Amino acid sequence: MKISTKGRYAIRMMIDLAQNDTGEYISLRDISRRQDITVKYLEQIVTSLTRAGFLRSQRGNNGGYRLARDPSEYKVGDILRVMEGNLEPISCLLDDPSECPRSESCMTLPFWRGLSKVINDYVDSYTLQDLLDNANANAGYDYVI
Repeated sequence: MKISTKGRYAIRMMIDLAQNDTGEYISLRDISRRQDITVKYLEQIVTSLTRAGFLRSQRGNNGGYRLARDPSEYKVGDILRVMEGNLEPISCLLDDPSECPRSESCMTLPFWRGLSKVINDYVDSYTLQDLLDNANANAGYDYVI
């Protein structure tokens, strides 16, 4: 499994919105400048996140985007699933129960189920707030000598 730039940039964008939340809507141009992601690419990302109910949008002069909920209410796994789709490492885990004719005798299926559980449990164990807290805790360690 490989997370695409859309998945990675969506998380960066959501963190940016959380870090810069003043209650006002934030323009894609401002996010683009801070994150070094093109506005055109951000437009693709916000469409999916807005459709999923993760972002609120406003058009017009003071328009832009903001989080629909508190950062602690967003699991990183949910953001990735919006952008990437299912996070299953193999296609035969997409169906429940598995439609694979070999699933009853497949010797590797328990391994793949275990890997899937580890991946999904891990990405669901972090919230946007956790990522913000980690970044803030490490912010003081940028020493230059």
